[in-house]
Amino acid sequence: MPTRAKSIFLLLFVGTAVGWCQQTAANKMSYDGMIQKIKTGDRNIDFRELRIAYADSSVQPDTSEQKKKMFAELKAEKYADAIKSAEAVLNGDFADIDAHYVAFAANRALNNAEQADFHKWAFQGLVDSIMHSGDGKTMATAYEVVEVHEEYVVLRYLGLMPGEQSLLNQGAHSYDKMVAIDPKTNEKVQLFFNIDIEEKHLHDALK
Repeated sequence: MPTRAKSIFLLLFVGTAVGWCQQTAANKMSYDGMIQKIKTGDRNIDFRELRIAYADSSVQPDTSEQKKKMFAELKAEKYADAIKSAEAVLNGDFADIDAHYVAFAANRALNNAEQADFHKWAFQGLVDSIMHSGDGKTMATAYEVVEVHEEYVVLRYLGLMPGEQSLLNQGAHSYDKMVAIDPKTNEKVQLFFNIDIEEKHLHDALK
């Protein structure tokens, strides 16, 4: 190929590659963009990306008090109050699995079928995005989590009680090893969680 033709080809290739990279970056939605998409009724959401997008977002309000309230209100069968508290949590963190569960349970108790269905969809989607990331039996097949709390969500989902926890490192990866207890049999169950995303955010926060 003549030198001039090679130069033109190279310029076209580089231009195409840059354009593709820019398009890929633009296609990766921000947390706010994904929330707006959901609010329009679009349920075509990648819940793993949503969890990571929230972890990457700059605004992460402390919703611990509202979470305590919503659980207490649900237990006391104050369903309307539980819904308000759950919505307050979700306004700060739409990826909060517990808040979606409370909102689902409270709306179902009040026969609010549409709202119950919505929060059940979100709860199941968020949980599945963790459960489908591995089987937790080995470090190679560890569940991928973006925060420690998600480990306890998995334990509750599997009907297990938390037990001894330890931090492990293998190569460039970090893991939490949890020795949980099956309350039905009192047997110990060993689970592994990949915490690379959580560790990255912790290191970035300390910079």
